[in-house]
Amino acid sequence: MRRRDFVLTAAALGAGGAGLFWQEQRMAATISYPGRAAGHRLRDSSALPEPAETYDTDVLIAGGGIAGLTAAWQLGKRGVTDLLLLSGPERHGNAAGGRDGELVYPTGAHYLPLPSTESRHIREMLGDFGVIEGDPYAELPRFDERYLVHGPAERVLYERAWEDGYLPTERVPAAERADHRRFFALVDHYSTALGTDGRRAFAVPLELSSTDARYLALDTQSFKAWTEAQGLRAPTLAWYLDYCCRDDYGRHYDEISAWAGLHYFCSRGGLAANADRGAVLTWPEGLSALALRLERAVPSGFATRAATVARLSTTTDGIEALCVSSEDAGMHCFRVRARQAVAAMPLFVLQHVLTDADATRYGFDSRRDLPEYAPWLVSNFLLHAFPEEQPGSPLSWDNVVYQEPGLGYVVSTHQDIRMSLPRRAAFTAYYALSEYSPSAGREWLDRASGAELAELAARDLRLAYGWRLPLCVERIDITVRGHAMAIPHPGFLTNPGRQALREASGPLYFAHSDLSGVSLFEEAAWWGYRAAEKLAAARSR
Repeated sequence: MRRRDFVLTAAALGAGGAGLFWQEQRMAATISYPGRAAGHRLRDSSALPEPAETYDTDVLIAGGGIAGLTAAWQLGKRGVTDLLLLSGPERHGNAAGGRDGELVYPTGAHYLPLPSTESRHIREMLGDFGVIEGDPYAELPRFDERYLVHGPAERVLYERAWEDGYLPTERVPAAERADHRRFFALVDHYSTALGTDGRRAFAVPLELSSTDARYLALDTQSFKAWTEAQGLRAPTLAWYLDYCCRDDYGRHYDEISAWAGLHYFCSRGGLAANADRGAVLTWPEGLSALALRLERAVPSGFATRAATVARLSTTTDGIEALCVSSEDAGMHCFRVRARQAVAAMPLFVLQHVLTDADATRYGFDSRRDLPEYAPWLVSNFLLHAFPEEQPGSPLSWDNVVYQEPGLGYVVSTHQDIRMSLPRRAAFTAYYALSEYSPSAGREWLDRASGAELAELAARDLRLAYGWRLPLCVERIDITVRGHAMAIPHPGFLTNPGRQALREASGPLYFAHSDLSGVSLFEEAAWWGYRAAEKLAAARSR
């Protein structure tokens, strides 16, 4: 035991009940439920108050997540500057971040894979923001070294010892390792496979993937069923594939489309002149860093307001929106009239916002087209000191515990660790409540106490550090995301309403990762980009 830990623990034990109280306070949690109160208020409201004022704008963007911000950025680049963006109940949505003094950390997504050749919209974005240096469309672009995750990048706690990578290989039988090799050989095959239409079988954005029936047939079965049909039954591989599905889609791999499961491994393939294949980009505050840059990239004339659209309808003159301010607890209502609009919101919100007539007009039937959503916890453990690591096993950027329901934890200050540890850090723990049904998970999150949420959030960290953890924690900042992501169940590719919203021709356009059916930054940005393209083209006619 280190001297400091010995002194702190001895003091706590010696103080009896007071010491136990002190130790419990070290793990006290603050809980936020972004969007819950506003969403429930609008869902349960049968009538809105009369609007207090009316605003006129050329283009309304309803939603301040990555889709809405990308649309605003692109419209600004195309000369459309009379914009009003309503940020919704949570600024930046699933790309949000938090701050405690100088310490920043993600409260949503935390990394971005290197963009593939198909992801030209992401390459343009990263080029504009200086993350890609030089030609953003080069075969091997060069990335700013500050944002490339440096080693050690990931590790897994397997049989009480850490090893590099996510998939355990040490102390694993040879037959299991053979299954590992067979699976990754299949991944290599599908990563380069082309359909009869000349497209890659799996691409990001998803819309650019091949429509060859051979590959679309994968969407008729679960990922688990497909792997077992390939004879892949190694327990370590099964855990790893299940972990990946919970990490990206929020559910177990027997519930996820085999197409979506393979897409996770085969779609991106981004390369770089100064990074290894499979490298990722990250920032201390997660993808909030890119959301902030998108906001700053929009030219003058752009206005934003902390408000949520409650009703959205087309009129003979364009679009009318009834909106509720997010700045007060009441129902302060105002009207926005716009020539065109982008609805950059998840489908579970859109079902309450779009009028019945417009839902029919745009081909959206919530009873048929609404996906299931996975509930998540994103928990930041704010540390005044780093807990001691096992000898010979340095702290990694991403840290995962084998066979646990948690999804591990990411070190927000990893990029700052060089010769010495920073004074403070945030360990961001992710937890998909996949042991419950989605609705039961949301019900549990609604009634759980702060202590219960903190205990669940700390599970992986306690297994990694034991009694040392509370001694290092100042507090826990927990973000509850009841509808964190759409779940790509088998059959998700053929959802008719999602396809209809993709093809909307105005004056209302739709933009959200839900249009793809998978909750990825690149997909949200793609639909924001496409909405801006179509909107700008309609103006020029």
